[in-house]
Parts: sequence; structure tokens; C-alpha cells
Amino acid sequence: MRRRSRIDARTTRHPGYAVSQVIRKMIETLFGDGKQHGGTIRQVKLRGLKKVSDVFTLAMLAVNLRRLPNLFAVQAATAGSG
Repeated sequence: MRRRSRIDARTTRHPGYAVSQVIRKMIETLFGDGKQHGGTIRQVKLRGLKKVSDVFTLAMLAVNLRRLPNLFAVQAATAGSG
């Protein structure tokens, strides 16, 4: 038996719901990459909002740096086809 969603059709019928699911997946992937590869945001060993914010910013910076080659490749492919 196929598992069904608890969210009814009144919500899922709108195009914005599908868009939000794509965005949610991307954000969750970024956070997962930050936890897995950065390692520093999995369990923060610092105290204070400023220090934790700095660690998080550096972890997300590292994730974005890892994504740059793929982003440039997609940008180049779309620029060449248009």
C-alpha cells in the first residue's frame, strides 16, 4: 500500500506548494552538507550567539565554495544555449 500525505488537496493543488517543496529540499541539502562536510555545525563547541553565528557562516561559506564549480557549469551551459 502506498503511503499518503497528511496534507490534503486544498494545500497541495496550488503551484506555490510545489515550488516550496523544491526550495525546502535545496535548503535541507545545504544544511546537511554543512553538517556532514563542515563538521563544525553538527555540535558547536563555542558559546555565544556571535561565535556560533560566525561558525555557521563559515560552514555555509564552505558549502557554497564546494557548489561553485557546478553553478558555473550550469550558468555556462544556459548562456551558451540562449
